[in-house]
Amino acid sequence: MAAKRKRGALAAGKAKRARSAPSAGEAVPEERSVPPQEYSIPPPVSQGKWKNKERVLIFSSRGINFRTRHLMQDLRTLMPHSKADTKMDRKDQLFVINEVCEMKNCNKCIFFEAKKKQDLYMWLSNTPQGPSAKFLVQNVHTLAELKMTGNCLRGSRPLLSFDPIFDQEPHYTLLKELFIQIFSTPQYHPKSQPFVDHVFTFSITDERIWFRNYQIIEEDASLVEIGPRFVLNLIKIFQGSFGGPTLYENPHYQSPNMHRRLIRLSVAAKFREKQQVKEVQKIKKKGTKVLVEEDPTEVVFETPAEEKPVEIQLVKPESKPIVKDKKKLRKIQRKKQKKLFRAEG
Repeated sequence: MAAKRKRGALAAGKAKRARSAPSAGEAVPEERSVPPQEYSIPPPVSQGKWKNKERVLIFSSRGINFRTRHLMQDLRTLMPHSKADTKMDRKDQLFVINEVCEMKNCNKCIFFEAKKKQDLYMWLSNTPQGPSAKFLVQNVHTLAELKMTGNCLRGSRPLLSFDPIFDQEPHYTLLKELFIQIFSTPQYHPKSQPFVDHVFTFSITDERIWFRNYQIIEEDASLVEIGPRFVLNLIKIFQGSFGGPTLYENPHYQSPNMHRRLIRLSVAAKFREKQQVKEVQKIKKKGTKVLVEEDPTEVVFETPAEEKPVEIQLVKPESKPIVKDKKKLRKIQRKKQKKLFRAEG
């Protein structure tokens, strides 16, 4: 039975024969032999170990619209350390999400909650200990909707830029730490790229948090917006995960139901005002006219007119000829004037 040969055995034998039989013109060193040429492969860029094992679960409840679904998909694309799950039923309580995060091995969560098929709420939570924050999401624009010129590498790590107000008030400081832990991609993450080419900005205007995503252009370090974009209106901050004692409640927050109610009331008030004006006008028309007494001061500035003598015309006036053409009428008047001049002369 023939013995099996190794794959590199034949090549090694030929190499040994080539080394043992040098050409006639070459000089062979006595003690040292020339080492073969080696090709070194560069090591990968990220040689570090993934220590910060932050995993974010991004999912929603049932009843969301297409814009919310696309926004959720955009966040999953921008955050390589995120995980997805099926939609949660509306009947389930929110504290069930802690168990879902534990099954998915996630320690952070972004949960989109839809109500009345028109209001969207976002929960940011540190599971299972807390804290957690509830926001009303407004002015949502997704990547496919904006069609911006900018673009970034998928899976690249972002820079986080915060408004200076985040360091001035305690509840904003807590939110800043929550945003850092959720939106920042961990270093040396297996799905991330070792590049920094876009920026997440969190700015505070009109008591709301405005989220924007910009690309960093290498030539002049200018920023070009990519998307998505949305506005977060803070409602409450809880001590626990999806519940617990309230740490902060926004006094400037107005619920969507109250906002719609005020709009309806203002429209109804305008309609009521128009109806009252119409009724007042009808009453004025139906009412009897009151005769105003003569004012004695009205005669002060009146001057008596000069009395003209009464003239009685005994001769019948001449009938004026009906002439349609104005030029003929002027000729007739000139003829009459000439006759008068001749009679006087």
